[in-house]
Amino acid sequence: MKKKLIEIAKEDGRYNAAALKFIYEGLAYTVKNFSEKPQHVSGRTLCEGLRDFALQKWGRLSLLVLNNWGVKNTRDFGEIVYLMIKNNWLSARPDDSIEDFDNAYDFKTVFRDQFKFTPGNPNETEA
Repeated sequence: MKKKLIEIAKEDGRYNAAALKFIYEGLAYTVKNFSEKPQHVSGRTLCEGLRDFALQKWGRLSLLVLNNWGVKNTRDFGEIVYLMIKNNWLSARPDDSIEDFDNAYDFKTVFRDQFKFTPGNPNETEA
């Protein structure tokens, strides 16, 4: 029987359990929206999907939410993915590497500096 995400997060101690759930849900979002091969996505592709998924969920609060969970950069996405692989929630191919997640993009740039309001999105209100 697999450990629950909350148990994995508590044992590891680096990330909030909600961050693990976000990665798991974000993988499904990425496979649906970014992948030509539904059985596998690269670390870089997952980072792109997670960026869009976060912006869709939280808009300009994405940086705050992720940072609050201990997720400060794309390498943290990789750390969570490999933590979930270690606990049999996800799998990797032999040519996959945690380094695939290194420096995919800068969080402050994509979640703050480049953020644009989308008219009609109920998750965003202009200040």
